[in-house]
Amino acid sequence: MTASTLAGELGLTPAAVRRHLDALGDAGLIAAHEAGSGGRRGRGRPARAYVLTALGQEQFRTTYDGLARAALNYLADTAGGAAVDDFAERQILELEDRLRVHLDRRLAETGADPDDLDARASALAVALSAEGFAASARPVGQGTGLAGIQLCQGHCPALAVASEFRHFCDAETDAIARLLGVHVQRLATLAGGEHVCTTFVPIGAVGTGPPSDEERARARPYVIPRPADHHILQDHPAEKREDVP
Repeated sequence: MTASTLAGELGLTPAAVRRHLDALGDAGLIAAHEAGSGGRRGRGRPARAYVLTALGQEQFRTTYDGLARAALNYLADTAGGAAVDDFAERQILELEDRLRVHLDRRLAETGADPDDLDARASALAVALSAEGFAASARPVGQGTGLAGIQLCQGHCPALAVASEFRHFCDAETDAIARLLGVHVQRLATLAGGEHVCTTFVPIGAVGTGPPSDEERARARPYVIPRPADHHILQDHPAEKREDVP
């Protein structure tokens, strides 16, 4: 978030917010990044956005992280890795059910078209934020052949677990695809060491719903061309993935 956005949400002056940001930066809790414009950049100095550092993310953790990881490791040792994957799937499906309720309620309250992908992505960001993910959605690559929506999650309530058991991230990505009704591509994750989880939602995708298990097994995921066009879609390095050239 930028200083001006924070000032508006907190009811403070930009100067006051910047003093707080300087203090948080000196403490190593936040870092400055160049804010993306979501389209063509205009004249003038680009705005600076602030994100949590790894140390900042750790402030949200509790002692339950270690207990959860120990329990899942015990489950893997005694019942096998498939049992952990099944557990992750069940947890994310329960999250998906809650998100769907929030999403549908948000669309109804705003009077937005449920088939409007922009509206659904914005509503999903609100729903994710209510679950503690600090999410936002914005258009990227406008006016290009790679137009889409960038869904970002600035916090992960289960970061310690997801960092060790990555199936949680994969299951969450599938849930996002089902909630939006299109194929999506995960570009970066907090669990992978990035400062934000980033999911690219292609606007040009056919809205026929998420792929079936058979389709997912025989089809590659939506691939973002790199490196020439990648800067259009994301304002920070993406997590390295074998399925992305």
